[in-house]
Amino acid sequence: MKVRALQIIERLEREHPDAKIALEFSNPLELLVATILAAQCTDERVNQVTRSLFKKYRTAEDYANADLATLEQDIKPTGFYRKKAERLKEVCRTLIERFNSEVPSNMNDLLSLPGVARKTANIVLSNAFGIDEGIIVDTHVFRLARRLGLSQSKTREKVERDLMEVVPKEKWGRFADLLIFHGRRVCNARKPRCEVCVLKDICPSSSTFEA
Repeated sequence: MKVRALQIIERLEREHPDAKIALEFSNPLELLVATILAAQCTDERVNQVTRSLFKKYRTAEDYANADLATLEQDIKPTGFYRKKAERLKEVCRTLIERFNSEVPSNMNDLLSLPGVARKTANIVLSNAFGIDEGIIVDTHVFRLARRLGLSQSKTREKVERDLMEVVPKEKWGRFADLLIFHGRRVCNARKPRCEVCVLKDICPSSSTFEA
């Protein structure tokens, strides 16, 4: 399993050398906000919204003190805007009250923020602080980990634990970026393009898999 994980990383590095987080941000708070907005929304749409949002709201205080109705309208294109606006205000109030208005740089503190789960915490830690305490498991990573035979678990938390056992820790952040790009470009949810996949001979889900 560990050998296969290394092969996957090596091949995807060649296939997707440009793999990186798609969300646009310039500091940890912006990334945290963007990640919250990205729930049930495309990264492209989030980036369209945050280009103006980040000019208007620059600090945790700006979000915490914002008029709720106004904030809702500012993020409306991302969908579920009422719930997301409330979440942003709750999170930023917690940042002010407990963390001196700064986004914390460790897993336990991030998970203490309202509504923040491991996926969001991993995204912020890896991309804003360069710290990998786990592996980001979004819908693409969850799907590909199972298709590639690296995990058979049925929850994101268990898939993450499985991956952490077979992927070298120094590759945790990079591994997620590569699988996300491959999931978007090749290994689609409904119709994976196995015929052009660089992993087809080592992927148990491919018809050309070589056991």
